[in-house]
Amino acid sequence: MTTTNDVAVPGISPGPLIKMTIADCSARVLQSAVQLGVFTFLADGAADSGAIAAGVGVHERLAEDFLDALAGLGLLHRDGDRYRNGPLADAYLVRDRDGYLGGFVELTDQTFYQTWSRLTDALRTGDPQRLDPDKGGFVGEEHSDPERMKRFLSGLDAYSDRMGAELAGRIDWSGYSSFVDLGGARGNLAAVLVRAHPHLDATCFDLPRTSELFDEHIGRLGLTGRIGFAGGDFLTDPLPVADVVVLGHILHGFDDGQRVALLTRVFDAVRPGGRVLIYDRMIDDDRSDPERLMSSLHMKLVSAHGSEYRVGDCRSWLRAAGFTSTTEEPMLDTHTLVIGAR
Repeated sequence: MTTTNDVAVPGISPGPLIKMTIADCSARVLQSAVQLGVFTFLADGAADSGAIAAGVGVHERLAEDFLDALAGLGLLHRDGDRYRNGPLADAYLVRDRDGYLGGFVELTDQTFYQTWSRLTDALRTGDPQRLDPDKGGFVGEEHSDPERMKRFLSGLDAYSDRMGAELAGRIDWSGYSSFVDLGGARGNLAAVLVRAHPHLDATCFDLPRTSELFDEHIGRLGLTGRIGFAGGDFLTDPLPVADVVVLGHILHGFDDGQRVALLTRVFDAVRPGGRVLIYDRMIDDDRSDPERLMSSLHMKLVSAHGSEYRVGDCRSWLRAAGFTSTTEEPMLDTHTLVIGAR
């Protein structure tokens, strides 16, 4: 028997409500562990709380509860007084390993929480809640500071590594010789595809100010000369012509009219017989998936016109732009891939 305001509510536990209320605490514990390098410290083997605290700079007063909380979340395993990485942390949270997702964890900490703390204001006013209103967008300040921009892009790389691997394996690239990654940042997804399919001629299209970061990153990957960079605004400037154009996390930033206009420009850039590949956290048709709906809310929080959208909407925009057929399939349990044929 539970009570609410001293009124009995038989058979209804408040447990799920309490978990939702404090869900942010788990995320904060994870983010702090990534920022402090706990999982990277433990990559070489188990250690006790004192050694971990000294190694990553955690005060002894909080160390044991902090580490036990990570163990309770399944990120660490505790054997007696010693801790080691759990499988999930070992696979994705050790810095400099393939598949590292710590950059995405840090990106979320930097961009999500300040914005989401203003959700009530947004719900009342309908206005976007940018991190820096004077600079015009939620990543505007990242562009003005090269080091912050690198950290921001590192978080995006964590996703594009996985998306690139998915696209490399799902699409039969043997019939195509070229692709353009629209809004490709510093070329990380293009790099994954080129490594998997060396015959492809690749171009990364993004704002001109991204070119130096592109050159630095592609050089570090040893792919200088293998991927071209084209600078411009994809809403107004000519798009490079290719067999395949990739739009990942692009359409969710615009309204429906802009989406059709952009896809019409993409149609003109795709060679006959080619494809457009679109992936986003598209909303399920019955609008019941809370994670995808919260992703849509996030886009509305940080932009005046953006939102996630349903697969059916995407397919209708593609038809309006001139693409003759479309298919869809899930990606990574969190995204949907829609393919349009030219």
